[in-house]
Amino acid sequence: MDEFFKADFWEMILRSTLSFFALLIVTRLLGKKQLGQLTFFHYTTGITFGSIASEIAAQAETPFLDGLIALIWWSVLTYFMTIITIKSKKARVIVDDKPTILIQNGIILESALRKNRLHMDELAMMLREQAIFSIQDVQYALLETTGKLSVLPRPAEQPATKQDVKVDVTPPTYIPTEVASDGKVIYENLVELELTEDWLMKKLKKQNVQSVEDVYFAQVQGNGSLYVSLKDKARRSSS
Repeated sequence: MDEFFKADFWEMILRSTLSFFALLIVTRLLGKKQLGQLTFFHYTTGITFGSIASEIAAQAETPFLDGLIALIWWSVLTYFMTIITIKSKKARVIVDDKPTILIQNGIILESALRKNRLHMDELAMMLREQAIFSIQDVQYALLETTGKLSVLPRPAEQPATKQDVKVDVTPPTYIPTEVASDGKVIYENLVELELTEDWLMKKLKKQNVQSVEDVYFAQVQGNGSLYVSLKDKARRSSS
């Protein structure tokens, strides 16, 4: 027993301590997200980090240096994949998928439910979690890449604000949709909205934006207007 505390015990304490701080440094370098924002990729990556760290700490048969290298290499791969998904929308779709419309203009899209392996009981439960008990109160429902359901109620069911004088129950012309990101036009979304690149450029020029390359994010609003957020460089040059 004394030999155990003199050798194996202190080795375990040292390995656990080093594993703890290695995992802490790695997670800080990789950024932060709330648990509700984790996609399946980030979720499984987090589990893997924990598994490698516990293997280093608890398994004396595993050489500490080998385990540490495995943890660092996994972190490097995750970091580069994160950078790629930030820079490339196509890579982001491959890794994280993209939101799926489950209810459109009050109509349940059965094919979308099947594609995401959901049934009506699950959809109804997710709506109830949003305090919506009747599907006829839903204008749009989107399944996010995190697995969370985002819901746009029908105008008549939306809560009134202090700016309201009369309640407008007219359905929105568009669902708010991203049409430009990181200086690039998202043509597939324009097609879905039955809009053109010329329409987008005219809207940008009305806001004194001459090139889509200066746009960090642009979104068509429900009333047909365009929300635009410029890149930092373009914002500084215009100010």
